[in-house]
Amino acid sequence: MQEEFSHPVKAGQIKEQPQDFTIAADAAQRAALAARFGLAGLEKLEGRFLLRHERSGIIAGVLSMSAVVTQICVVSLEPFAAAIKERADLRFVPAAALPRAAEGDEDEDITPDSFDSPDEIPYEGDIIDLGAALAEQLALTLDPYPRKPGAALPEAASDNSAHPFAALASRLGKKPE
Repeated sequence: MQEEFSHPVKAGQIKEQPQDFTIAADAAQRAALAARFGLAGLEKLEGRFLLRHERSGIIAGVLSMSAVVTQICVVSLEPFAAAIKERADLRFVPAAALPRAAEGDEDEDITPDSFDSPDEIPYEGDIIDLGAALAEQLALTLDPYPRKPGAALPEAASDNSAHPFAALASRLGKKPE
């Protein structure tokens, strides 16, 4: 798949001393990413990566991302801007080093520690794509049900008789809570 926002870096050039990479999406790239993620707009997308070589081709990184997105409110259906500031720990791992699931065995053991561990991003050859990693982190931070600050459902939509036990309450003569 061709990435809308690509910024390739040779993994071999990353040494043990941390190296700083700052990237930003241009207008065309932001428009393509907005379409991909179903956003009304993407006004800004920038990322600062601090990368260092760990071992066996594994590149450890810290991403500081800032973005301004325009989303559609699920309540009022109005567009609104939202600022995103996010920090993520990443590990770029050679694809050959990642364990492969057996055919038909896609169950992965999830432990509480797995949520605290860095995101592992596979890479092929000697190229890591910082643009693709930044776009992926943006997608992970987007609210799937965006709500404009102060948006409220109309009074008719919050009718108490619509809850699942309304019929039972009416038969028992109780007023729904």
